[in-house]
Amino acid sequence: MSDALEFTLEFPIHVSPSLLYQYIATPSGMSEWFADNVNSRGEYFRFIWDGQEEKAKIIKRVSGERARFQWDYDEGEDKYFEMRIQVDEITKDVSLMITDFADDDDELEDQKMFWENQISSLKKVLGAS
Repeated sequence: MSDALEFTLEFPIHVSPSLLYQYIATPSGMSEWFADNVNSRGEYFRFIWDGQEEKAKIIKRVSGERARFQWDYDEGEDKYFEMRIQVDEITKDVSLMITDFADDDDELEDQKMFWENQISSLKKVLGAS
């Protein structure tokens, strides 16, 4: 069953792409804003929120540009979440593009709110607007 709704959100972030990449593709960087604790063993990342653990596999990583993860419970489905750094060729403005999936409209709103809250935390950690 893959009737999931794919969505992409764009968040302008005023930091260097190389710094931003450290926060979207490494356990130490992600544990500062994405989850209470993040650790990895090989291609698997463990995310811990309020004592609850979720496991995801990193299924694509392009150094300095993107990290794509798939939750264990989505294995075998065409669902993932991806954080991609986009730099405007002319203005050099940096944006973080989030691609994720939701099962229905209610979950879509929840997911958007989740990402808005997470990116707000990321911006605070980075001291970026």
